[in-house]
Amino acid sequence: MNKKRYILAIDQGTSSTKSLVFDEAGVAVVKGSEPLYTSYHDNGFVEQDAEEIYQNVLLSVEKCLKQFKEKGLDVNEIEAIGISNQRETFVIWDKNGNPLHPAIVWQCKRSVRICEDLKQEGLSNTVNAKTGLVIDPYFSATKLIWLYQNNPAIQSAIKNGEAFFGTIDTWLLYKLTNGSTYATDYTNASRTMFFNLHTLEWDDELINQFGLKGINLPQVKSSSAVFGETTLTNNLSKAVPVTALIGDSHAAAFGEGCFEAGTAKATLGTGCSILMNIGNKPIRSENGMVTTICWSTEERIDYALEGVIVSCGATIEWLKNELNLFSDSKESETMANAVADAGGVYLIPAFSGLGSPHWQMERRASLSGMNFGTTKNHIVRAALESIPYQIADVIAAMEKDAKLSLKELMTDGGMTSNRFVIRFLADLLNKPVATIGMPDVSALGAAYLAGLQAGMYGDIDSLKRLNQDKTIYQPNNGTMTLNKSYEGWKNTIKKGIAN
Repeated sequence: MNKKRYILAIDQGTSSTKSLVFDEAGVAVVKGSEPLYTSYHDNGFVEQDAEEIYQNVLLSVEKCLKQFKEKGLDVNEIEAIGISNQRETFVIWDKNGNPLHPAIVWQCKRSVRICEDLKQEGLSNTVNAKTGLVIDPYFSATKLIWLYQNNPAIQSAIKNGEAFFGTIDTWLLYKLTNGSTYATDYTNASRTMFFNLHTLEWDDELINQFGLKGINLPQVKSSSAVFGETTLTNNLSKAVPVTALIGDSHAAAFGEGCFEAGTAKATLGTGCSILMNIGNKPIRSENGMVTTICWSTEERIDYALEGVIVSCGATIEWLKNELNLFSDSKESETMANAVADAGGVYLIPAFSGLGSPHWQMERRASLSGMNFGTTKNHIVRAALESIPYQIADVIAAMEKDAKLSLKELMTDGGMTSNRFVIRFLADLLNKPVATIGMPDVSALGAAYLAGLQAGMYGDIDSLKRLNQDKTIYQPNNGTMTLNKSYEGWKNTIKKGIAN
């Protein structure tokens, strides 16, 4: 009998950790999940306990491997481990591996003033040119500056060269290898605001300008590489190599199959993250996107443009919870299909401002174009249409920046179950839109990358033959009518109803 080969993928997210074992066909055999607590404090401070994150991972792995054994499968046949992680969240620890502060989560807004100061110092252009990012609390560097300025112990540790910085992948790797490995991958490094996209190295000039000289930063490798070995605190009977580290949104892009320039993925959840592969060179956005590394192997590095939509599924939840237009979000699809169009109604879902490519963060949500003939079905349809409209805004900006035409949009996330949204999106973009049947696509991407390095998959082309159970929505006719509706959307955006 041929020996089977498996990959353990750990997806450490903001609200939970999911661990899955994949077989050589890229099929998830078992899954374990463990919720993770987040502390939300005053002034927009968001933190997690660094040690608790590590223990959370171990609990998730234990649940997963318990199921694996109960199926009569052999843990000795797990040959590689891949890790995807919540991006931008980071930990600072000392030379003994003890955290100097709780992990600061990507959602944390403590560094708003720091960002304004950096902009006043004229660093916006330098930061964008070097890192592809904008100066924003979202990215790690500004919150580390805040810690340096407000925590004397951390300031002293950084000055003395005794403070170690790491995004969650680095922290987990450090813990899982008992402190023997201190590394990260290009995708996570590219989200810190310390990393130069052009030299593919930490940027000492920026670090010094930020006043952080002395901070220890991890070795940077490809997403698919050998990062060390671990027994997962004896959950495995032998040490298994960690052969992939990657940020979760980038892992989703890889899992979705964004292997070529012009392919893109959109994760439709509470908000929406859109990544478009732009090939082997970074492109500086002139249209409200950020430039980042899409994914990498030891043979190639692919870059991406990213756009972030603030309100996607959250808009539909608001209709349900606050306006009581339906009791179950699934009803929204039927309601939208009950009318031929939105009747000239537009819902601009700026409940927390508008993200890419508009960046009107002070804007308020608005509902316009109503008359006495407007029904709740029109309002629901307008809300659902706002999701494709926003995605189309981002895709248009990406195509303009990259001088590329979108080939196909891959989608994942909870809102993909709404067929009205996906069909409308395909028609609006006039491009195929695919939904993947695999809900844990970030874990899948990490498994693919780990399997490539471990020799379980021959090359990227071989991955294209896996998980082909996709539903592809082809665009239908009626583009002219949609274009007219889309022009109405863009005109409503331009009116800038802000108060």
